[in-house]
Amino acid sequence: MATIYVLNGPNLNLLGTREPEVYGRATLADVEALCRARARAHGFDVAFHHSNHEGDIVDWLHEARARGAAGVVLNPAGYTHTSVAILDAVIASELPVIEVHISNIHAREPFRRHSYISKAAKAVVCGFGIEGYGLAIDGLAKLCSGRIS
Repeated sequence: MATIYVLNGPNLNLLGTREPEVYGRATLADVEALCRARARAHGFDVAFHHSNHEGDIVDWLHEARARGAAGVVLNPAGYTHTSVAILDAVIASELPVIEVHISNIHAREPFRRHSYISKAAKAVVCGFGIEGYGLAIDGLAKLCSGRIS
């Protein structure tokens, strides 16, 4: 069974309690359950990870490439706006990467409107709450099956 990596950046471990008016009340465990169910419906397994450390995310992108993952769903969180290292790892992975944001980053503070990651992502999903992860997995499934390019 092919694997999709779902990678979550800093502070996402606080989902459900941190700014629920922005990020909702769902927890990271809820995100994981949603991702596993959606991936299973498409015949994929999930490697689900969270870290507050940039290097961990870089390492998991390298691992995804080395293990022949089908693709990556990446919520870089605060690293979206700052991390050239994660951008370089996305490029080096040579995998389809879907960037996900729970909130609509374009309707927020001006600094959140810039994403280094978007330059290399196959697509970006934002503003759909945690359902954005499911939409990203649906998109990866279609990419892998050749139904979209």
